[in-house]
Amino acid sequence: MRVGRDGGDRVVRYRFPPPVLFMAPAVVGWAVNRMGPLEFLPRGVSLAAGIPLIAVAGVLVAAAAVLMRRAGTSPEPWRPTTALVTGGPFRFSRNPIYLAYSLGYVGFGCVVNSLWVLLLLPVPLAAIHFGFIVREERYLARRFGDEYAAYAARVRRWL
Repeated sequence: MRVGRDGGDRVVRYRFPPPVLFMAPAVVGWAVNRMGPLEFLPRGVSLAAGIPLIAVAGVLVAAAAVLMRRAGTSPEPWRPTTALVTGGPFRFSRNPIYLAYSLGYVGFGCVVNSLWVLLLLPVPLAAIHFGFIVREERYLARRFGDEYAAYAARVRRWL
């Protein structure tokens, strides 16, 4: 996905939407696990650990998206940001949707009980950090100035 430009009020350009950056390594890890299983949890524990993580991730994404839409801005990172949302899950994390994707990823790794999946987690985290977060922070700093600087000073990037 290549949309917009990184500057002024224009949005940042991206090649892939964030969910793809998380799904691709998860699927690769799952496929490798099918060829050479590397379980890390007792069988009964994997579902008990993974399903709640996936559920929390879903609730977190939904809450953040609802708040963004109510504020009149889009949760899609390739669309212009028209409002700085600082309530709800944004009080604890500047990136609650990316945090949710990470929790969902770990939850998936637990459900399929694959250490391979978890070993690949740094791949989407690095891609999101350098490909999205750093660029989005520059964009938001230009777009919202001191308001964003104050928000960034009091709220952590992840947790």
